[in-house]
Amino acid sequence: MEEPEKVETEEVPAEEPVQCQEPSPKPDRAEQPIVGVRFQEGGKIYSFLPGSCTDLRPGDFVVVDTAWGRQIGRVTFIRHLPPEKRRDDLKTVLRRATGADLALRQQWEEKAREVLLQLRARALRQSLPVKFATAEYTLDGKRLTILYETEGKVDLEAIRQELSTNLQTQVEMRQIGPRDRAKLLGGYGACGEPRCCSRFLSDFSPVSIRMGKAQGISLTPSDITGMCGRLRCCIAYEYETYQEALQGLPKLKSIVRTPRGVGKVVDLAPLKGTVIVQIEEQRVEVPASEVEVIPKESAASSQEGK
Repeated sequence: MEEPEKVETEEVPAEEPVQCQEPSPKPDRAEQPIVGVRFQEGGKIYSFLPGSCTDLRPGDFVVVDTAWGRQIGRVTFIRHLPPEKRRDDLKTVLRRATGADLALRQQWEEKAREVLLQLRARALRQSLPVKFATAEYTLDGKRLTILYETEGKVDLEAIRQELSTNLQTQVEMRQIGPRDRAKLLGGYGACGEPRCCSRFLSDFSPVSIRMGKAQGISLTPSDITGMCGRLRCCIAYEYETYQEALQGLPKLKSIVRTPRGVGKVVDLAPLKGTVIVQIEEQRVEVPASEVEVIPKESAASSQEGK
């Protein structure tokens, strides 16, 4: 693999770190402030202690130490925990991010983008069954994390070692699933809105065909499958509501007695609380409160009597 050109980072005028206000002394049993920090749009939110930065606001950029190295994140919330739920195991916000920090991050992002393009070209050239999704440097440039998707097991150790030698940094190759890759790529869903996974979903909930059946959704693959090739996450949003609404309704194909006569249940409208019943050659919509399910034995007897 060709050695990527080294990025010569321009000298950025040194800035004095933005000093945070000193915390005012508080009683030992006071509520504990917690800062939620997100590193990627739509990514997970991690909790930190504010330290001396007691005047942070949502939207502020901060510098923090993480398990992957020093990074810049954005404050999403400030919460206060009661004394009995105090968290002393969290890392502390180091400081607010300066203009120099943000400029440096942009330089590392450009370098990571170059590495990613070279990896994708190499995968295509060598017919590797790998889709490289993203590459990200830490703020100090000491670590490069590369996320990739593959259906089977692929040994990328040789590529990792080669990158580490050429770039003179620690390289980690991490495999992700198809949903995670779709989240990173972004784009729009079938509804015309930006994809939920890229916009606000921090975690993926299990989605099953059963959820679609309960809501009467078309089970055609093209209608229920997202860009990731998996069932659309939005199928799970209203499932509990439909489950609750279905509890008071008869099952499909049940024989029921209605004010219009006896018939078979052919469809349900859970949110309206109504039942569609086939009575002879006519379909009628009846409120669930006016429907009486006829036991199978009684229904069979009445059918024989006819």
